Amino acid sequence: MFQEAADMNAGEPLFPVDGDYGADDEIGRVLVIACGALAREIVAIRNMNGLDHIDLTCLPAKLHNSPEKIPGEVRRTILANRDAYSDILVAYGDCGTGGLLDQVLEETGARRIAGAHCYAFFSEPEAFDRMEDDQLGTFYLTDFLARHFQTMVIEPLGLDWHPQLRDMYFAHYTRVLYLAQTDDPALEEAARQAAERLSLPFEMRRTGYGLLAPFLETGART
Repeated sequence: MFQEAADMNAGEPLFPVDGDYGADDEIGRVLVIACGALAREIVAIRNMNGLDHIDLTCLPAKLHNSPEKIPGEVRRTILANRDAYSDILVAYGDCGTGGLLDQVLEETGARRIAGAHCYAFFSEPEAFDRMEDDQLGTFYLTDFLARHFQTMVIEPLGLDWHPQLRDMYFAHYTRVLYLAQTDDPALEEAARQAAERLSLPFEMRRTGYGLLAPFLETGART
């Protein structure tokens, strides 16, 4: 399921949470439209907190390679589902859309999580700003990116075939900072290996789910 969330093509949303409810139960239900990179985390929060009124649809994580497409895909998904839900939450930051995603939300009445991107809302925006001020040349990893480093970073940049491009892409980076959502030794090792592959020093901070859990709770059933 979560591998599919990473690999989906645009226009093929994934619904990993199946509701066993009928049409009469749509009032009070919440749809979360999320980046596929957040599927695992949202399902975990939903299950831990008993948010069984929440359904989830994910758009491809690889949309981040062409962020100008994100607003249109989010709009399409909102319009296709808004008649069936009392509330729609959007688990995207601005994510490089230059404010265009916020325009979609103003048009449709949906709400998104605060922050420019997932690094900010996992670590919380003020803490993220401090990290940025501390060291601008930081390449960030999350659990998702540590897990999918090969398919989300190495392959799109062509580093398997042209390793010399590493110096071009990462010449101005000074560290890899892994923002860990979970305490998983295997993911920590994957993140360390990613840093080694980029020939950058490795650091780690445990953020947990940051603002994601309280954001999902704002769509609680009334």
